Amino acid sequence: MRAVIVAAAVAFLISLFGTPIAIRVFSALKAGQPIRTIGPQSHLGKRGTPTMGGVAFILATVFAYVAGHVALTTLPERQIAQERPTMTALVLLGLLVFCGAVGFLDDFLKVRKRNSDGLSAKGKLLGQLLAGVGFGIAALYFPSTNGETVASEKISFIRDVSWLDVGKVGAVMVFVFVIMAMSNGVNLTDGLDGLATGASILVLGAYSLIGFWQYRHWCGDDGYRLTSELTKAHCYQVRDPLEIAMIAAAAAAALVGFLWWNTSPARIFMGDAGALGLGGLIGGLAVATRTTLLSVIIGGLFVIITMSLVIQVISFRTTGKRVFRMSPLHHHFELAGWSEVNIVVRFWIIAGICAAIGLGLFYSDHLAVMG
Repeated sequence: MRAVIVAAAVAFLISLFGTPIAIRVFSALKAGQPIRTIGPQSHLGKRGTPTMGGVAFILATVFAYVAGHVALTTLPERQIAQERPTMTALVLLGLLVFCGAVGFLDDFLKVRKRNSDGLSAKGKLLGQLLAGVGFGIAALYFPSTNGETVASEKISFIRDVSWLDVGKVGAVMVFVFVIMAMSNGVNLTDGLDGLATGASILVLGAYSLIGFWQYRHWCGDDGYRLTSELTKAHCYQVRDPLEIAMIAAAAAAALVGFLWWNTSPARIFMGDAGALGLGGLIGGLAVATRTTLLSVIIGGLFVIITMSLVIQVISFRTTGKRVFRMSPLHHHFELAGWSEVNIVVRFWIIAGICAAIGLGLFYSDHLAVMG
């Protein structure tokens, strides 16, 4: 627990005090966010606000992970088994950094061209595909000494579903889909000041709790596994759950520090660098904790917003009519007359409800198998 708290505290402080530095740097570089003219007219006043702020909380998360490992050296021998960086950390932080780099390139091109075009849609999808395939292979083909891999060959809900075995190649394909879906979902949600930041805090907070709970009931912990046949049968078959909890908590705390500057009126935007990086990390957490299908509920707001765009596109292409005034969904409510702050807070509430339902389902499974 100490390592998780240390990582979260370090991430929060670095992000809180490092984001103003990013604001000054990106302002000096004239890295202002271009605003689409076809969007809500109220957004035109945001033109020139520094973007690429995701760099601040990505770096904060990585440095906090290192600090968490320093804290591990003071823990009892039972917990030092994860003192050194693991494949789980490589996959999760790699997704955060690599997907963030794809987004950073998109932001850089937008700033350089002084328009909202940036990296082409195919270019972004290609970058996400490469990240998914590369880290998916690392997650499936490099087991630990006890044979456990970061990802599973089975599709999971709260645990692996035994009859949904897709094999290694199929599991890599599922991994790629989850990473691309979640990274684009967070990116679509990043349309109002603080919206994606607050929603991601709730989702990452949920995954930090899941990771720590799995660590306390972990099959890899002989002290827990040997207490009884019941616990041995129903412990969590995951890899490096303390790493998962530490990274998720660090990312959530880094976002809390970033939100201080990103809330309305935002002094900096996370940009695609932050949104794609966060989505990649959340997708990786879903796979690593064996909660792939449950992530649809935990990250329900991202799913709702993504589906609003899908519905809009399908409706317009098949009937020529729009279901919403504008998509994604938050822009529909803007044009309906809701204030930006009202939309953000209400969507945060929805995100919190989704995360709470997901946590409730996760814990109910534990009660069911132990009761």
